[in-house]
Amino acid sequence: MPPELPRILTDDVVGVRWARWYFAVQALGGIMWWVGVFTVPWVRRSTLGGLDPVLVGILDVPLFVVASALVAAGLRPLIWVAVPWTVLVTAAMVGYASITGQAGWGALIMIAAACGSLGAGEVLRRGRLPAELLLRGPFRFRVARASSRGRLVRQTFAQLAVFWLLFLVVLPGIILWCEHRWGLGLELQGAVAGIVAAVGGVVLLGASLLGVWSAWTMCTLGEGTPLPAAQPRRLVTAGPYRHLRNPMAVAGIVQGVAVGMLVGSWLVIAYAVAGSLIWNTLVRPLEEADLAARFGAEFDEYRRRVGVWLPRWESLRTRT
Repeated sequence: MPPELPRILTDDVVGVRWARWYFAVQALGGIMWWVGVFTVPWVRRSTLGGLDPVLVGILDVPLFVVASALVAAGLRPLIWVAVPWTVLVTAAMVGYASITGQAGWGALIMIAAACGSLGAGEVLRRGRLPAELLLRGPFRFRVARASSRGRLVRQTFAQLAVFWLLFLVVLPGIILWCEHRWGLGLELQGAVAGIVAAVGGVVLLGASLLGVWSAWTMCTLGEGTPLPAAQPRRLVTAGPYRHLRNPMAVAGIVQGVAVGMLVGSWLVIAYAVAGSLIWNTLVRPLEEADLAARFGAEFDEYRRRVGVWLPRWESLRTRT
């Protein structure tokens, strides 16, 4: 593991403590949810739809609530009960909500619980989050082979087209469909909807131009591509990289938010924000550890001077 990862990714004690706290919160949330199911009709309708709460509770209370509480208390082997059950229920709730159009909030809550349970369960098993698993196959860190500028440009923009199609069209389209099918949409009316969509369109255009500028700078000055499998041969500190350490990531996240505004979907916006958290917590530390190993003091000075999400004053007044 690279030495510069956050402690939550590398420290057994810290990681296990946070994972156990997660399962404690999950158990408490499960208790509160079941109390709401049996006392508040809206909670029962919006999270279970037409399902029989008694039948579901007979299985869910011991396998989700009690198992999570026992994991939090220190019985780690019970992650093999709590985590698989959470994933199974999530799949069932997503299918039920998609077929019937009911229990959309239940499906959404269980998706969040499944993601949290999987992450916390891995921390309890390994003592850390296995972030390196994200960098397999085409995402493995490798330096680009020496190539002509034209080939690098074609390769870079082909990658950009594929990523934009997947992350800005396909996945948001699926999320938007689920949002409407599950009855989770927040419908904006009249002028408000038009203003939000117009702002989203402008922001999308600006973020896309930043992405194109960043990709062009990467392949022409860095002699590589944005893809980890063909990383730049040179440290790029010019163009948008003068002010942001990873302007392509910033552009992609802002694009995701803008798409959500454009189509009026709060879930697409949440998807983009979640992506920023995953990238910043898991991917960025690995990427920067690799750059520090390859470029040494040059990258350390660059990292000191240039921010990740927002430009720093020093980068604004210093020309690279």
